[in-house]
Amino acid sequence: MASLSARVDATTGPSLLPGFDNPVDDAQQVFRAALDAFAHPGTLQALPAASTGLPDGLSPAMTALLLTLADSDTPVWLPADIGPAARAFLRFHCGCPLAETLGQATFVCVPAGHAVPPLAQCAQGDPAYPDRSATLLVEVSSLANTAAPDDTFVLRGPGIETMQALYASGLPTDFPVQWRANNAGFPLGVDLLLTAGDRFCALPRTTHLEA
Repeated sequence: MASLSARVDATTGPSLLPGFDNPVDDAQQVFRAALDAFAHPGTLQALPAASTGLPDGLSPAMTALLLTLADSDTPVWLPADIGPAARAFLRFHCGCPLAETLGQATFVCVPAGHAVPPLAQCAQGDPAYPDRSATLLVEVSSLANTAAPDDTFVLRGPGIETMQALYASGLPTDFPVQWRANNAGFPLGVDLLLTAGDRFCALPRTTHLEA
């Protein structure tokens, strides 16, 4: 009988990267940070724990969030030209299926340099189960909670006392229009996790955005 290490190598290849050093504790820390991000939309969160290995194309925050949130019940969509290292990493560490189409995915992963797919093409949930919708993880070039001349949004809604400024560079030019349509479909619609390096923030579907 082949050794366990040999069977792992045959399944995942010799270049499989490690995940969290302490999978349970690290995932719990990242999960709490993700909950805080959704409770306070647009507020930047520092990554409390990072994966030791980073697959090609995935940032520290995106990798840690996928290690924390994705599992065997949550199909993940990746752009077609993302290399095999990221796919092997997610299959091994998360056990998640990889979705062939956007509509099948619980998590839609958009690494840096890839186009954000139309929000309306992602799973919207259904009236009986609005939670059966997609969460998009989108890597942008910059995130900050200070205003700048361009790419600054004013956020309002649940979890925001009055308003929250969010500078997010790298989203599609028509993102505000798409997001208003996403608001209009409530309780259906998608949620977003925006990542930039080792920081991230959340945009729940209840958050309203002014460009």
